[in-house]
Formats: sequence, C-alpha cells, structure tokens
Amino acid sequence: MTHDYQAALKWHRQAAQQGHFGAQGELGQMYAKGDGVPQDYVRAHMWYSVAVSSMTGGSQKELIKDRDRIASRMTPEQIAKAQQMAEQCQESNFKKCGEK
Repeated sequence: MTHDYQAALKWHRQAAQQGHFGAQGELGQMYAKGDGVPQDYVRAHMWYSVAVSSMTGGSQKELIKDRDRIASRMTPEQIAKAQQMAEQCQESNFKKCGEK
C-alpha cells in the first residue's frame, strides 16, 4: 500500500506543478488526511487554496468547504503561512509549492 501512495503522490505532484487543479486538490486532501504523507494542515490549506484559485462552479465550492474545514483546525499563524505559501506557489508557476 505504501508503494501505491508514493506513486500517487509523485503523479499528483507532477500534475500539480503543471497547473492541474484536480491534482492540486488531491494533494490538499492527501495532506489533510495524512494519506501517504504526514498529516499537514498548512500544506493541505495551501494546496486547496491553489486549486480553488483555478476553478469555478461546484468543484470549487466543494474545495472551499474542505479548505474551510481544515482552517477551523488551524491557528491564525498557520493559516497566514498557508496563504503565503499558496501565493508563492502561484507566483512561481507552481514550481515553489512548499514541497521539500
């Protein structure tokens, strides 16, 4: 199962760096739940925010709800950091998105 998560994470990161908002949302979900990665609400919020900025309609509304649920578990400082990371991610054309 770990191998499956590693493959999914690699694919999602590659697609997210190419601007694929579906993959960006999936990364948000992976970090929110700790699926295949350490649970990290800051990164989850960042990826949700990046994806939301590219979307419209019902999918966007669902991701906003997911992001807001995560935000309710975060400190104001964590939210500010996530927002800063999302801005850096977008300004770098998805190349500097808080990943190691």
